[in-house]
Amino acid sequence: MTIPRNCSLRQFVLLLAAIVLIAACSHKAKEHALPAGSEVLALGDSLTQGAGVTPEQAWPNLLAQKTGWVVVNGGVNGDTSEQALRRLPGLLEQHNPVLVLVTLGGNDMLRRLPEQQTVANLERILALIKAHGAKAVLLATPDPSPMRAAFRDLAAPDFYRKLAEAQHVPLIEDAIADVLSDPELKGDAVHPNAAGHARLAEKIYKELQSIGYAGL
Repeated sequence: MTIPRNCSLRQFVLLLAAIVLIAACSHKAKEHALPAGSEVLALGDSLTQGAGVTPEQAWPNLLAQKTGWVVVNGGVNGDTSEQALRRLPGLLEQHNPVLVLVTLGGNDMLRRLPEQQTVANLERILALIKAHGAKAVLLATPDPSPMRAAFRDLAAPDFYRKLAEAQHVPLIEDAIADVLSDPELKGDAVHPNAAGHARLAEKIYKELQSIGYAGL
């Protein structure tokens, strides 16, 4: 880098320091990696439970194999965000997780529940997790649009990104949408098959590595 014209050395040094500071602030510090044996809760619905596959084939179990964590599958088929919110205190008390992976909202959208209601429930879920002393990661579920599914272009609603930013929690935005956009990775219209769960586990694992929770 050369010193611009009409710029003293002191001004150049200050300018360079400002650039470095801005660059540093634009990158969030990574979280500390969780050691093997850490208790992790996967809170969700049928996408987490593993509808259509065996418990061993569901992504929480595959994630446990990749990380060495104890991943509790807290997925319940058909659960809405409100139903999961009611279950959460008991799960936190029973398992005392250090990390909770929140994968909810799909059934809210399928039942056409008000978006603000879903967001409010997710806010309370994240607040409960933080109050318990655990970390949270939000996983976005795609809008179940038949049109977007036909074009293999499912995408998560914007409220997930806005919620993650407002609550200062990491967001895994595209993993589920990418898997469910591929017909070869689906067992039915809304659930991954065994290959889909394997792909989903790999995507989640890589995202958790990027966040810092999973070691490289």
